[in-house]
Amino acid sequence: MAQEDVFKKVVAHCKEYGFVFPSSDIYDGLGAVYDYGQNGVELKNNIKQYWWQSMVLLHDNIVGIDSAIFMHPTIWKASGHVDAFNDPLIDNRDSKKRYRADVLIEDQIAKYDEKIEKEVAKARKRFGDSFDEEKYRATSPRVAEEVAKREALHERYKAAMQGPDLEELRQIILDEGIVCPISGTRNWTEVRQFNLMFSTEMGSTADGSMKIYLRPETAQGIFVNYLNVQKTGRMKLPFGIAQIGKAFRNEIVARQFIFRMREFEQMEMQFFCKPGTEMDWFRNWKAQRMKWHQALGFGAENYRFHDHDKLAHYANAATDVEFLMPFGFKEVEGIHSRTNFDLSQHEKFSGKSIKYFDPETNESYVPYVVETSIGVDRMFLSVMCGSYCEEQLENGESRVVLKLPGALAPVKLAVLPLVKKDGLPEKAREIVNDLKFHFNTIYEEKDSIGKRYRRQDAIGTPYCVTVDHDTLNDNCVTLRNRDTMEQERVAISELRGIIEDRVSITSLLKKLI
Repeated sequence: MAQEDVFKKVVAHCKEYGFVFPSSDIYDGLGAVYDYGQNGVELKNNIKQYWWQSMVLLHDNIVGIDSAIFMHPTIWKASGHVDAFNDPLIDNRDSKKRYRADVLIEDQIAKYDEKIEKEVAKARKRFGDSFDEEKYRATSPRVAEEVAKREALHERYKAAMQGPDLEELRQIILDEGIVCPISGTRNWTEVRQFNLMFSTEMGSTADGSMKIYLRPETAQGIFVNYLNVQKTGRMKLPFGIAQIGKAFRNEIVARQFIFRMREFEQMEMQFFCKPGTEMDWFRNWKAQRMKWHQALGFGAENYRFHDHDKLAHYANAATDVEFLMPFGFKEVEGIHSRTNFDLSQHEKFSGKSIKYFDPETNESYVPYVVETSIGVDRMFLSVMCGSYCEEQLENGESRVVLKLPGALAPVKLAVLPLVKKDGLPEKAREIVNDLKFHFNTIYEEKDSIGKRYRRQDAIGTPYCVTVDHDTLNDNCVTLRNRDTMEQERVAISELRGIIEDRVSITSLLKKLI
């Protein structure tokens, strides 16, 4: 199945099974804004819980805060967002559609990567077991030609983004023959910068109002509170502050479902350290964050680091954790060494000292910061894409199953009475009422057992138990595993012990120690 078709099926599945709905759906939606349904909110909360506990529970030098969405407007002047938070945009005159120039070029680079991989795949098929991939990549003229084109474009793009050089970005698009996906033409406008912040007014009267912004990131709320946390928590460097919260960006080119939205949620941790140690901590957090992602079990080959070609004005090192989505490797988390830029700027613009006093050296200085930042919605999408599976069964039937990590699954256990009579529903509800205090357990009685299994497979429920007539005599139920579809007879008294450790956040956290 083409990857584009897989993505369309994932999007449709999200709506059909209560994971994600278009916002304001009965009014035909609102562009790049989405609502999370009954299963989606559970999955999203589990992702956040996994992240939060991995940060705050497993590290005795990391604490959390929850800062306000509205902040003093000078904060965004100090951070550089007012002057520099821009995207390079370009319009196609024929389709009247607007695109990010950098994304068009990055997609072109990805096409060269795809051509290279197709050449390798054809050779692998042609030579079979005797295929030496490393040798073929090094000696194939076709691969060498595509690699040369790719590297030349990459170097040119990297140089253009340093400014950025808007004229050069447009020239790259023209030279590469990049066409509008809608019109198929190359009738492009000039490239220009567009600020992404939403603004509004605060105040009761027009004369007394103040222009403020919806925060475009959650990090600044941590920076302006870092000294409050340090003093009240008696924190010593190095230490971190974690936060989960909403952010808002006026994305003109919002696309790919919930991958790029105007209202989204971030999980960020700012790690404050002594100047000169930041690169060691940068490498440390790179390793820790990749381990966190790979603990979910989607395969190490589906993750990679992507170092930034253009560093943000505040950074001296930056990399992304990318996951292989149906539309290619895409960023789900950024890890940045932000130097002392943010804290120094806030000290300058506020006129107040926010230096850290180091009791070991008896000196005061502005700490350096290493940041880890995940888009919750992108993480959600990566989990859905990594879990979605269509299987052909031995009996000729097929099923759609979400092979979600048990700890993230919206529902952990579904309890199904075989029939809606003879005391079986009452016994099933008794089991639900006992286990629901330990993990999310639901009762379902509509349709045949087979259809109920399929529904639970589709929302990713790891386990189902069937209550039958024998249950009333032996207090045993049939336990079904989602992934293997194997069934076993177990005692009701053993259910919690069998299931709980496999579906708790603890089961994931143990992999990180």
